[in-house]
This record gives sequence, C-alpha cells and structure tokens, in this order.
Amino acid sequence: MNTRPEDRTTARLAAAALALAAALAIAGFTALGSVFEYPQVLQKPTDDILQLFRQHQGAVMGWFAVLIVSAAMMAPAGVWLGRLAGGLRGRAVAGVGIAAATVQVVGLQRWVTLVPTISQEALEPTRHAAAVDRFELFHTVLGTIIGETLGYALTATFTVLVVAALPRTILPRWLAIVGYAAAVLIATGIFVPLIEAASLTNFLGYVLWCIWLLALAVMLVRVRTSRESSPGSMEPSLR
Repeated sequence: MNTRPEDRTTARLAAAALALAAALAIAGFTALGSVFEYPQVLQKPTDDILQLFRQHQGAVMGWFAVLIVSAAMMAPAGVWLGRLAGGLRGRAVAGVGIAAATVQVVGLQRWVTLVPTISQEALEPTRHAAAVDRFELFHTVLGTIIGETLGYALTATFTVLVVAALPRTILPRWLAIVGYAAAVLIATGIFVPLIEAASLTNFLGYVLWCIWLLALAVMLVRVRTSRESSPGSMEPSLR
C-alpha cells in the first residue's frame, strides 16, 4: 500500500513527544517524591516546605525543571496529533494541548524562578512574614488555581479530545477506554480542596495517563497510511 511520508513522520514526531512527556513525568515525580516528599510536602506548614526546599535545593530545582519540560512537550504533541486527526477536532486537540502545556509550565516554573529567592528571604527575620505570604500567594494562584485546577481540567479535556479525534485503526477501543478512564480520574483533582480522596484518584489518574501516553506512542510509531489520503484512512503497520 502507498504511504504518505508526511503522515508517518507526523505520527512518529507525536509518538516521540508523548513518550518523552511520559518518561520525564515518571522520572520527575519519582525523584521529587524521594528528595522532597512531593506532593505530600505541600500539605505541611510553609516554613517546613521552605526548609526542606533549601536542604535539597539543587536537586529539587533540577527535577522540577524536568517536569517543566515534560509538561511543555504536550504542546508539540498536541499540534502533531491535531495534524493527524485533521479538521475541527484536530484544531481542538492542538489548541487544548497547547493550553494544557502552558498552564502547567506556568504553575511549575515557580519552583525554579520564584521559590529559591523566597526561601532565602524567609531566613531573614525582618523579611520572613512577607516571604511566607508571597510563597502562599504564588502557591495558591500559580500552583493550585492555574497549574493544578486548570491543568487537571485541560489535561483531561485534551485526553478526551485525542480519543475522540483519532481513528480506531490507530487508537483501538481498549486504549480509548483507558484514555477515558485516565481523563475522568485526572479531572477529580479539581475537587481536591473539597474532597480529600480526590488526591488519590487524581494521582492514580496520572499514573494511568502516563501508561496511556506510552501505549499511544507505540501505536503511533506503527502507523502507516493507505492509498486514501484522508487522516481517517491511517492504519497501524504490523511489520
């Protein structure tokens, strides 16, 4: 069967971006859980958070940078997936993918750009109260509202759009179901301030989502196109 090189190239670029995003997310969250007790540390008093940050500042900043890159990869992944899907759905996938990446990068970057200065200012008695207030403000606005609440909503929406937009020849029914399940679990994170159990379901959602990203990447690497030029005619290669 004839193959359109541009479709295969786009599929493989999308696969690389998704696989990299998943791998970096797994590595970043695992390392931060070990050196910074993240995300449980965020439930501690601000002074305890800043103290633990100072103790492992280099490692914490480095691993948050890894998470930032992971989040940013959803933008190009969304664009390439959107090109594969085509049409209005494809444009929606691209737009929401870029938005999801943006809000998460905005939320995470504070650990690299803002918290180091705040943590040092908190050591000075005359600036301690102001530093704590600034940390809590940034944590609420950049972290909870933008990075988490908007991030959860947009990531879940992006996942649903991808499942709906890609043909079943690329994304089989079982993988579609996994995607929908991950999206629902991630979306429960919106209710974390109200429902304590939502923290666990959100965490499980991201674990499942990373697995889904890797599985989707594998399916995309195997894509080939048939003689029809429409995106819906794409099918996985079984070579």
